[in-house]
Amino acid sequence: MQQKSHPIATEDNVARYQLTSFHFGAPGQGRKAYIQASLHADEVPAMLVAHRLRQALERLDAAGRVKGEVILVPVANPIGLSQVIHGAPFGRFDLATGVNFNRSYKHVADDLKVSLQGKLGPDAAANAALVREHARRSVASWVPKNATEELKKTLLGMAIDADVMLDLHCDNEAVLHLYTGTPLADDVKPLAALLQAHAVLLATESGGEPFDEACSRVWWELAGHFGAATPVPMGCIGVTVELRGENDVRYDLAERDAHALLQYLARLGIVDMELDPLPAPLCAPTPLEGVEPLHAPQSGVLVFLKTLGERVAAGDTVAEIVNPVSGKTVQVKTPQDGILFASTAHRHLVKGMHVCKIAGAQGYRTGNLLTA
Repeated sequence: MQQKSHPIATEDNVARYQLTSFHFGAPGQGRKAYIQASLHADEVPAMLVAHRLRQALERLDAAGRVKGEVILVPVANPIGLSQVIHGAPFGRFDLATGVNFNRSYKHVADDLKVSLQGKLGPDAAANAALVREHARRSVASWVPKNATEELKKTLLGMAIDADVMLDLHCDNEAVLHLYTGTPLADDVKPLAALLQAHAVLLATESGGEPFDEACSRVWWELAGHFGAATPVPMGCIGVTVELRGENDVRYDLAERDAHALLQYLARLGIVDMELDPLPAPLCAPTPLEGVEPLHAPQSGVLVFLKTLGERVAAGDTVAEIVNPVSGKTVQVKTPQDGILFASTAHRHLVKGMHVCKIAGAQGYRTGNLLTA
C-alpha cells in the first residue's frame, strides 16, 4: 500500500488543504478501481465505509491478493470539511462559488471527439487504451480557476482511466440506492444485489456534470459519436452509491457495505477473495426520469405515514403537514406507483420545501434530473 498526499490551494496567503489517497496493487497489472468517499463532505457514513475498506484492502494487499489496482480516497473533500457555519458542517456547496461539489466536472468527451479523430481502429481493446490515454491528457490540460476546481481536477485525474469508479455518498434520510448510466444497468446489477439497494436510478445524462458521469459518460458518448466501425467499449462502470441517510453511521452497516463493495471488486477480478452467493436483488432498475420529488403544499409539522423503502401506489398519502397555529392539515400524496427511497430529515417545513422522493418505473421528467 502506498499513501500519497495531494496539496490543494498552495498560495502563501490563503488556507491550504491536503487530499490523501491510498493505492493498492500496482498500476497496469490488471483492471483499475477508484473509490472515493464523502465528496459532499458532511456525508459521513461513506467515510466509515472507506475506513473499513482500507483495513480490508491492506490485508488483501499484504497477502498479494489485489490483482489489479485500487485507489481509495477516504475523505474526498477537505475544503468542504472546513466549512462550518454557526457550528453546523456545510459540505454540499462550495461557499466561495455556490457550486455543488459534485457538479461541474470536466466533460472530456468534448476534447476526445477532436483528438481521437482518425486514430481509432477496429480493435475495441486498443481503442479503449487510446481513450484512456487521451482522457488522462484532457484532464491534465484542465486549468482550474479556484481551489475547488483544483480539488476536482485532482480527483478526476485519479479516476478518469478507471475500469470501475464508486463514488460513496449518502442522502438526508434514505434507504440504500444507486445512480448509474443507463448503458451500465447490467454491469451494476450484481453491485445492487450485493448492497441490497432499494432503487437503482438510470440516466444517460442526468445534468450538471456529476463525478460519476465525468468518468463513465465519455465512453457511451464516444461510442455513439465514432460508430460501430471503430468500436468504443463501455470502459468505466461509474456508480454513485448512496449509503442510506446522514445519521446511519454504524460499524455493522459499514462492515456490511465494505464487504459488499469488495465482493463486487472480486467479481470484476480486481481483488482475490472467496465469493459469497449473490443475493436476490431488492429492486429492478428504474429511470432517473421517473423519480417523483414531492414538496410541501403548506408550512407546518411534517408527519410521515409511509416508511422509507416502502412501496407506494398512486394516490397514497405519504405524509401529512400540520399547521400548529391554524390547525389545518394537508396530505402529501404520490401521483405514481413506486418506492419511497429518500426524504428530508427536517420535521418542520416551509411551503415548497422538499419532502421525499419516489422512484417510479415510468420516466416523465426532462432536463436537469438532479437537485442542486
